[in-house]
Amino acid sequence: MSDIPPCPACKSPYGYDDGAMFVCPECGHEWSKDALPAGDGDDAVIRDANGNVLTDGDTVTVIKDLKVKGTSLVVKVGTRVKNIRLVDGDHDIDCKIDGIGAMKLKSEFVKKA
Repeated sequence: MSDIPPCPACKSPYGYDDGAMFVCPECGHEWSKDALPAGDGDDAVIRDANGNVLTDGDTVTVIKDLKVKGTSLVVKVGTRVKNIRLVDGDHDIDCKIDGIGAMKLKSEFVKKA
């Protein structure tokens, strides 16, 4: 088993050693061996599709048509979602969308408004 830590940007376990740096082959992120994260404090950072840091209470805009599972409804491009709440998991945004109701979104499909 490798002693290389997962990528701090995308959490990929496939990083490799490149001299004084670690490199992630999936996202291209490079980080110093000396700058290893001290704890789990950096794990809570959730970024939108443009790389902006999201926080609880932000307003975001949907950047792709999203089908709502189990219904014929679609969340259209440009839909503004107010007062988001960040949660752990694959779908890391918990929100309420007018006309649809409560749902979870992935941060990769929104941009900060």
